[in-house]
Amino acid sequence: MGIGATAGVAAVGGIALSANASSGSKSSSSSSDTLVFDPDAYTKLTKTVTDTEGTEHTVVYHFWKAITYVADPVDATYQSLIVSSPVSVDGKAVDASNAPILLANSIGGYLPASVATATEVGGGGSAMGGGAAPSGAPSSSASASTSTSASASAPGANGNTNATGGATSSNQLLALAAGYVVIEPGARGRTLKNSGGAYYGTAPAAIVDLKAAVRYVRSNKGRIPGDVERIVSAGTSAGGALSSLLGASGDSPIYDKYLKELGAADASDAIFATGAWCPITDLEHADGAYEWNWGANDLSTGKTLDQTVSKALQAQFAEYQAGLKLRGLGGFGPLNARNLDAYMVEQYLEPSATTYLAALSDSARATYLKANTFITWSGGKATFTWADFLTHVGARKKDAPAFDAFDLSAGENNEFGTGTTLARHFTAYGAKNDSTGLSSKRVPSDVPAKLDLMNPMYHLVEKVNPNRSKHWWIRLGTKDSDTALTVAANLAARLDNLGDDVNHIYYWDEGHGANTDPGDFITWIAQVTGHKAKRGK
Repeated sequence: MGIGATAGVAAVGGIALSANASSGSKSSSSSSDTLVFDPDAYTKLTKTVTDTEGTEHTVVYHFWKAITYVADPVDATYQSLIVSSPVSVDGKAVDASNAPILLANSIGGYLPASVATATEVGGGGSAMGGGAAPSGAPSSSASASTSTSASASAPGANGNTNATGGATSSNQLLALAAGYVVIEPGARGRTLKNSGGAYYGTAPAAIVDLKAAVRYVRSNKGRIPGDVERIVSAGTSAGGALSSLLGASGDSPIYDKYLKELGAADASDAIFATGAWCPITDLEHADGAYEWNWGANDLSTGKTLDQTVSKALQAQFAEYQAGLKLRGLGGFGPLNARNLDAYMVEQYLEPSATTYLAALSDSARATYLKANTFITWSGGKATFTWADFLTHVGARKKDAPAFDAFDLSAGENNEFGTGTTLARHFTAYGAKNDSTGLSSKRVPSDVPAKLDLMNPMYHLVEKVNPNRSKHWWIRLGTKDSDTALTVAANLAARLDNLGDDVNHIYYWDEGHGANTDPGDFITWIAQVTGHKAKRGK
């Protein structure tokens, strides 16, 4: 097989080339006034899947089309989910009644995602629409169904809304073929507004919706397929941030009033494990982290970076980093802004380059090293400096500040909009230096609480949550300048310091949205959940 296998069930490395409803389809039934899952309201579908070695596999599965997961939805187009449960793989029956559940969101850029018109597994879609598949991800001829009422005039000019959820689009298909249940929730996003012009998908709508989806699933234990105690979330970019937030904040009471307003099910919203790809999170400190990481790099636009702004933000980050009191993985010791570069190189970047180079043929490796002379290759190990690594990455994607833009143009400014106000500042530095004339030069009074609702670090540092996920899979590319590489590193370090199981690596020379080891993720799910697949003849 092209990727890992799990306990006797083939973990498949490609995705379906076709999906067809069988003639024995069950009639769909739903009720808008109940949160009870109907186990008989499925359609039987067949999906031909090609693994990474080119071998085709036939997956038969039951598919439940969009189900509203709250009793009082603001917009059911987004507050619904789809369910896919395998029946057989290559003609051998699969019992998925106690299989892990992959909860795969397709959110990108904190934009709305809908499964309302989805007709098969992998049918979740972000308002971002299409885009190139991330490197290493399987590809499919099937198109994702997307429904959105996103405003084209919403902010996003700073390039921070480009993620397509591609990592999860491969994971969910591989998971189904491995015998897992796949549930794909939609969620409201920042650009949605009603007929009166009021925005109804800004913070904390997306995380509240994902929590409501988890509650729906868990409240239907015994009716919905899969083990509701073994939910594993997955998401990319903003979806990765929300996945990490979902894992960190399980059953936190600060969301209760929002969930009650939606009529969410009376159940836990804690999840078992978390997968997060290139998470754009810790937003109130993201500007400082970005400048600490990429402050020496030129802008891709050719503009001149304002070094006064960059250095001010770097100083803020140094203070924040010291306050976290983190210890690095691998016995590195205390982390601070003075040694974080050495830590990143030693713990993540050199191992990433080493793995990449070791996998190349001798001739390909020689060619790569000749083109990248900053790398010393000795004894099967790559070594280099932080400064040379930054030069290798080249131009940065975003201006300063990267997230709380002075002109309110960033997508994150829109994420903290409210009412009919399109965008607002969420950091003191951004508000103080507002260039629009629309700000009072102060962060609005309701924003700090919303930042807590949107930041996994709040649940891991300020209010350590005992109900968080204890198993974490975190990935991003070394050339991903959509955010600072340190954001994921700090998240991983804090989780490790708390005693959680953390599997965190960087993909060498990959950019935003990369997912080069999806088979390993599928195998990891089986390992951490203890799943042993049940196969028939």
